[in-house]
Amino acid sequence: MATKVYIIYHSVYGHVEKLAEEIIKGVSSVEGVEAKLWQVPEILSEEILRKMKAPPRSEVPDISPKELVEADGFLFGFPARYGMMSAQFKVFFDATGSLWNKQALAGKPAGFFFSTASQGSGQEETAFTSITQLVHHGMLYVPIGYTFGGGMFEIEKVKGGSPYGSGTFGDHDVGQPSDLELAQAFHQGKHFAGIAKKLKASQ
Repeated sequence: MATKVYIIYHSVYGHVEKLAEEIIKGVSSVEGVEAKLWQVPEILSEEILRKMKAPPRSEVPDISPKELVEADGFLFGFPARYGMMSAQFKVFFDATGSLWNKQALAGKPAGFFFSTASQGSGQEETAFTSITQLVHHGMLYVPIGYTFGGGMFEIEKVKGGSPYGSGTFGDHDVGQPSDLELAQAFHQGKHFAGIAKKLKASQ
């Protein structure tokens, strides 16, 4: 039976979504692993989103908490808000109380990817503050570490991402993720899928 990995994200200006699209390619490149892309529901009104100059949401379906139990592993992606996950994603996690009560997600691997407005606004801290969500569910945090090789040590160019997960800079005036950031996202998906597959096989 195939290992199911869900890539679940929240994106306002499309930066996190671009990473998610590359991550799913990496996950899908591992034989025996099935990948599915989801969004968490948006909680802001259309009026507010228009004032924020946010583009229309994509047609990727929204996920409900009860659907989490169907997956063998998760990669969660979101923009940072003051060093933490976006409110939309926190609201989604807050709705998983019935799963927490049963520890229905315990033992399942999970990782993060994210965007921040600048280098000093949470590329690592966002992962730190998000790990608490996994801990309370008993999930297993899977970072990238330095498995991306030389790309981890790029200092000549502005680059998001860290050993904690792939990343980019989400200020909508900056542009979209760079080729290097996308390559790290692909690597994260492939790396994570291999670990999720091994974990499932050992059960």
